[in-house]
Amino acid sequence: MSLCSHCVAGVRHEGTPEGQFTKVGGVDSYVATPKGDYPKDKVVLFLSDVFGLKLQNNLLLADDYARNGFKVVEPDLFEGDALPEDALHSGKVDFGAWLAKHGMDRVVGIIRTVIDALKAEGVTKFAAVGFCFGARPAFDLAFNNELQVVAVSHPSLLQIPADLEKYASQSKAPLLINSCETDPQFPIDAQAKADEILGGGKFAPGYVRTYWEGCTHGFAVRGDISDPKVKAGKEGAFKATVEFLIKHL
Repeated sequence: MSLCSHCVAGVRHEGTPEGQFTKVGGVDSYVATPKGDYPKDKVVLFLSDVFGLKLQNNLLLADDYARNGFKVVEPDLFEGDALPEDALHSGKVDFGAWLAKHGMDRVVGIIRTVIDALKAEGVTKFAAVGFCFGARPAFDLAFNNELQVVAVSHPSLLQIPADLEKYASQSKAPLLINSCETDPQFPIDAQAKADEILGGGKFAPGYVRTYWEGCTHGFAVRGDISDPKVKAGKEGAFKATVEFLIKHL
């Protein structure tokens, strides 16, 4: 399995993160908490792309979800070894070697540690928002029904159609996929296969797929918002995800 060049292409967005860096179950995490009252029994797990907590966009996006009434926990999936932001421009990252250090069993184990710690604090319902790399562990946890809702954007590392079929047969978590026009990791034929397997009411818990024209892989986190179509895609995928969380979590 490999990641694509689009996984390390993007543009920074401005802003100051408002959440806190803390440990959850011993795992370094970024936690964004709503300003007002919010349900203490629900948490949105933000499962990031390969840039993890080092990328400001990931922190700002977590804040944006918290502004919509959800406590958001973004664990460091890479144990301090997320790809540096300059990988956006250097194009010199050895993805194969880096991925080998961050196998999915290890990554899923980190997320489970965080889930267990949050359960001990009284959290009973978990959603995952997964971006690029982060969509893969979201699927793995959903297969075992460790998550109640899953929303992924430009998912990577999925086996098509096997993972879609497994999701349909094993998971009870409603699924949102934010997809786009140019995505070697989740191309048009994979999008059609998802609709064929899960769409048209076939997946009873609920399935929605959005499609954003003029957008490329990574748009929901790192899209260049000076491009009107990409801005529409980033904002639209965010809005669709918030609405999906409100409905199902």
